[in-house]
Amino acid sequence: MWHDGPNPSEAASHEGRRLISPNDLRSAVRRADPRLSRFDPLPRILFFDDFDGGINGWVELSGNHPGDLDRMAPHFADLRPPQLSSCTFFDTGTHGSVDGGYALKLATRPKAGHTARALKRMTWRERTQVQLEMWFTTKAEQPPERPADGPASDGGVRPSEAHFGAFTITNDVCEGVDRPRYHCVLQYQNTDDAGRPVRKWMYKTSLQITDKMVQAGHQVGPDPHVTSPDDWAEVPGGDQVLCGDHLPSKITWHYLRWRFDLRARGHVELQVDDKLMDLRQVPVPRYAGGYRGLNRLLNFGLDVRTTSNARNFLF
Repeated sequence: MWHDGPNPSEAASHEGRRLISPNDLRSAVRRADPRLSRFDPLPRILFFDDFDGGINGWVELSGNHPGDLDRMAPHFADLRPPQLSSCTFFDTGTHGSVDGGYALKLATRPKAGHTARALKRMTWRERTQVQLEMWFTTKAEQPPERPADGPASDGGVRPSEAHFGAFTITNDVCEGVDRPRYHCVLQYQNTDDAGRPVRKWMYKTSLQITDKMVQAGHQVGPDPHVTSPDDWAEVPGGDQVLCGDHLPSKITWHYLRWRFDLRARGHVELQVDDKLMDLRQVPVPRYAGGYRGLNRLLNFGLDVRTTSNARNFLF
């Protein structure tokens, strides 16, 4: 994940010799490192997570409670936590991650509508542009036999693709008491709740229900990101079919880069593989009033949601 810090000075010349600018030196060092060269970072790096070294601060989203877990809001009570995974499948063995042994894994329960979510909890040091980059892959669980309601394989499309629901990238930003709080949220919706293919990038058009809103009388719906499950709109030019495999136990990694702006309080752009989407006109709902205790909040979130009774995975 990358942070847009102050711009270094441009290259200068001294006694007829060209000096290497900080930008040139920084670019050369990153390109020489195979781990960093697959990314396009902004000048300052806030964190670089190699999951061979651990889970790196990605945690489960648990709802607020007064010390009694039975009093947690139902839609927060069973959001499965992130895990370290060597990406093992019954027929092909262990894949490992892009360049190591472990990836971060989110796995739902085999229950339609279930969600697993991971958060990285941080604060910001200045209001500027922020970028999240990752290599990811998605999976629906290998069924014991071809589902009766799924498509037959044609040698290039796997039947389990109809059983993967959606995955989401999000932030949670709060500037402080009596200052704006908002979530920039983008979701790749592969299928709808009826299992029909969608394959589009979506943005949310309403607020995530908070405890403060519940106390004010708002009802919590089945989708933890929005007030109503219908409160999603298509990203302009957001149609995209991701690369699949012949079997649901094979994995293929995709590149994702998402940039948002803490000054403008909104999205900037999204790139997935070679597809670039301008998001500057995508609206971001804001909460009314302040939220105490959340000064300079800058959380990052990932989640996966199944629309079938098959477990869904985000690696």
